[in-house]
Amino acid sequence: MPNTAVTRFAPSPTGHLHVGGARTALFNWALARRAGGRFLLRVEDTDRARSSEEASRGILEDLAWLGIDWDEGPVWQGAEAKLGGDPRGVGPFFQSQRLAQYEAVWDQMLDADLAYPAFETPEDLEARRREARHAKQAFRYHRAAGFDRARALDRMREEPHVLRFRMPEEPIHVVDVVLGEIAFSEELLDDFIVRKRDGFPTYHFAVVVDDERMGVTHVLRGQEHLNNTPRHVALQRALGFRKPVYLHVPLIFNPDGSKMSKRDKDKAAREALRETLAGGADALRSELEGALGRERLEHWLRDKRSQLEPEELGGLATRLGLELPSIEVEDFRRAGILPEVLCNFIALLGWNPGIKESDGRDLERFDREFLSSHFDPVRIGKSNARFDREKLEAFNQDAIAGMPTEQFVEHWYDWCLRYDPDALAALGDDERRSRFVAAMQIRSKTLADPTRRNGPGAFALLADDQLEFDTAAVEKILRRGDPNGLERLRELEGILRGLPRFEPETIEAAVRSYCEERGVGLGKAAQPLRVALAGRAVSPPLGDTLAILGRDTALRRIDRCLERFS
Repeated sequence: MPNTAVTRFAPSPTGHLHVGGARTALFNWALARRAGGRFLLRVEDTDRARSSEEASRGILEDLAWLGIDWDEGPVWQGAEAKLGGDPRGVGPFFQSQRLAQYEAVWDQMLDADLAYPAFETPEDLEARRREARHAKQAFRYHRAAGFDRARALDRMREEPHVLRFRMPEEPIHVVDVVLGEIAFSEELLDDFIVRKRDGFPTYHFAVVVDDERMGVTHVLRGQEHLNNTPRHVALQRALGFRKPVYLHVPLIFNPDGSKMSKRDKDKAAREALRETLAGGADALRSELEGALGRERLEHWLRDKRSQLEPEELGGLATRLGLELPSIEVEDFRRAGILPEVLCNFIALLGWNPGIKESDGRDLERFDREFLSSHFDPVRIGKSNARFDREKLEAFNQDAIAGMPTEQFVEHWYDWCLRYDPDALAALGDDERRSRFVAAMQIRSKTLADPTRRNGPGAFALLADDQLEFDTAAVEKILRRGDPNGLERLRELEGILRGLPRFEPETIEAAVRSYCEERGVGLGKAAQPLRVALAGRAVSPPLGDTLAILGRDTALRRIDRCLERFS
């Protein structure tokens, strides 16, 4: 590890932060923290068609929620911290605000004949690509022999053009901490664009200039950027820039071996909709054609690369009763994963601390502080990582079970305020809410579980007339036996109605006393009550179940059950 390091995370603001991007940010943060250096955040927003301020804010919020704090970058004022700033004067940190710096370098490159204007239209280039494909050759753009530089410089004052970097005719060697030394043949490298027709820089150009200006010492990013690196190295050499240390981390794949992508959401929704429409859901098809347009809907159904807007996709998933796969940080937050658990889990995707537990197993559970003091990039693997959602939920369940109840209540309140405020309203006062959440803690893998439809806490969030009864439980528990469950409910109703205090301890004591007097097991009373109150034979402890509902609601549900099934 170096004595100091400046690392950066530079997302494009085209949507919420992908979990792979979160891992890249986490590794850069950890590398800088262990080296006593600086971690900066830079927003690469020069793709004006796809970038948005809303997406930029979303990415900042995602990182702040994860606890990945940046020393330099856009200022973020959250509930608990203020992040970012420009103490070294290397900003601004949005590329769209750095055009003056890029223009100075373009002028330098033109003066030194390191770049030249090119005037082909997109149609011209596509025709040349077709010719290359027909000749079974790779398309490679290079300045043609006999190029008239003076004429080109004169034309660029009047004609639309791009600027291209004059790539040297030599192999480029890249030394990578993770992958070792890699040679890229000059036959694979062409004169790439550094300034687009709209006057904005390309990714390849801006990233090199910004890394130099911001003093970035280490570039840690996903292996999908490996083939970009020789272009960056060639540009650094031509401009006399320092070459940072490169570290390319493995990609993240789904358990089935497919790349974990935002398109996974569209894939899941597309397959579900195709299946639904195959069953003759004409009304749904008409509804979607009205919302999306017939041609657009059909194109999306046919083309696996096509994507709906996030709001459209979310609405479709709701309409289908479909839970889309979690891909972005916001998805995992909505699903009720704790931020410290998500950081722990993604740190293990392609890296491990190389430390054993006392029982000989690899150490897997650790916090951000541990990561910041133990992160060694030498331990990054070369193989692609598999994202195991079941393991993530197991991590989350263990974390929930191990935290103080007060802390779980606080986390759940925050989650509900953001995603399910109706649940808080349905539970009424703070005492009932706290009792409900405490009862749910040991039954929850995620913060979303207590309020999940058909989850362990659903009974407390439904109106009485919305409660559905499990047919098998009704037959087995309420209608069988002598006396049967319905008869016991009538007796228990009177006991519950007369209790001086409707609290878990008082309720459970009264039910136990009832069973002892009649010489029957506790289940003979508890199970009929659970069916009447929750619609099924599974619920939190009986005293908690009744106290969460409150006396009035509990008695109404018992009466409703008796009236319906007697």
